[in-house]
Amino acid sequence: MPRPVKRVDDSFVDRDGVTTFFYRWSPRKPKGVIHLVHGLGEHARRYEPLAQDLVKAGFEVWAQDYRGHGQTGLGQWGESSRLGRLGPGGLPATLRALADFHRRIRSERPDLPLVFLGHSMGSLLGQIMLNQGLSEEVDGVVFTGTSYRMPGYLNSGDLNAKHRHLGKTGAEWLSRDVDVHQQWVSDPLTFPANTLKLFGVIDSARLLGTPRSLERNIPVLLMVGSDDSLGGPRGAEKLASAYRARGVTDVTCRVYPGARHEVFNETNRAEVISDLVDWLDGVCSAPRK
Repeated sequence: MPRPVKRVDDSFVDRDGVTTFFYRWSPRKPKGVIHLVHGLGEHARRYEPLAQDLVKAGFEVWAQDYRGHGQTGLGQWGESSRLGRLGPGGLPATLRALADFHRRIRSERPDLPLVFLGHSMGSLLGQIMLNQGLSEEVDGVVFTGTSYRMPGYLNSGDLNAKHRHLGKTGAEWLSRDVDVHQQWVSDPLTFPANTLKLFGVIDSARLLGTPRSLERNIPVLLMVGSDDSLGGPRGAEKLASAYRARGVTDVTCRVYPGARHEVFNETNRAEVISDLVDWLDGVCSAPRK
């Protein structure tokens, strides 16, 4: 079995003076680059297993702890009790910092295919970034644990409510794997994903919206569990239909029976990773437009 690659840790200061911590996992000769954006209430280093799997498949992975999260959030606030609050500039500043980081990746890897992979809140931010021109800078996007960003499709309440009877950790909604629940509870940098409480009314409302036409017709992959309490199959399929209606010709929506919110941490994760790598191989081997 190949040895895990060493993660490179670094940071940059965004336009508002916030130090953002980021991480990179690199194979010797990458065939593509992944910009990975985590969800609300977590941090980028939770994706170490996924990053190692992608490196084994030949992909370089870049990920940052965006505003209010992980090491970035600790640096902002000095204590874990305030994690989740975005800080100066709120959601617009968070999106600017994400876009600047994305452009940094592109400038350092100009000749490689680049794919944006956003999970949960990361996928909602990715949808907004697509509306703001991200398709001009990527060769494909992957959204997991995602949904159409409108009321009736996006659950803004207690995401663990339908799974509360399954345990006492509050993390049962994430996965069928009980080890994932325990890891979440024991991680000092994870916290409840209460968007309204953490972001406030104005920034929470800014998360809502619908897809616009893209500048480039890039492939889109959506991956959700059938028992995902954020939006589930209904929200993902509505999102897929919306992109198709905006002229995106290559939209794939994969629904995994029985899986919950974190498909990369599910009991069938090997299947999910295999599907992701197969899709990435197709995107990265296609002629660049």
